[in-house]
Amino acid sequence: MASDQKTFVFDEVAKHNKADDCWLIISGKVYDVTLFMDNHPGGGEVWLRATGKDATVDFSDVDHSDIAKGKMEKYYIGEIDQSTIPVKHSNSKHTLIIKVLLVGIMVGALGILFAVL
Repeated sequence: MASDQKTFVFDEVAKHNKADDCWLIISGKVYDVTLFMDNHPGGGEVWLRATGKDATVDFSDVDHSDIAKGKMEKYYIGEIDQSTIPVKHSNSKHTLIIKVLLVGIMVGALGILFAVL
């Protein structure tokens, strides 16, 4: 990585959300994967679903090989300014855990409600 690396803001990265212009945010880094869209084993549509948000969890959920992870550097174009990622577009594990907990609480509350009725 060069010392003069570019730092992008979320809104700028989110604009690159098409098959012929596709950027991803993974682990605080920005990747221009446009040239690899047709060659991605899971298909380019997987990446299109990951645009416009922090795709770190999406990427981590798939067991990528060390070779695949090594190829990422080829598409690296800079860093993301984390403070510019809106909370609703964040895809952190904490957000996922909170959603799971809320669903669990709701299910428990419904169970109590139906038990009382």
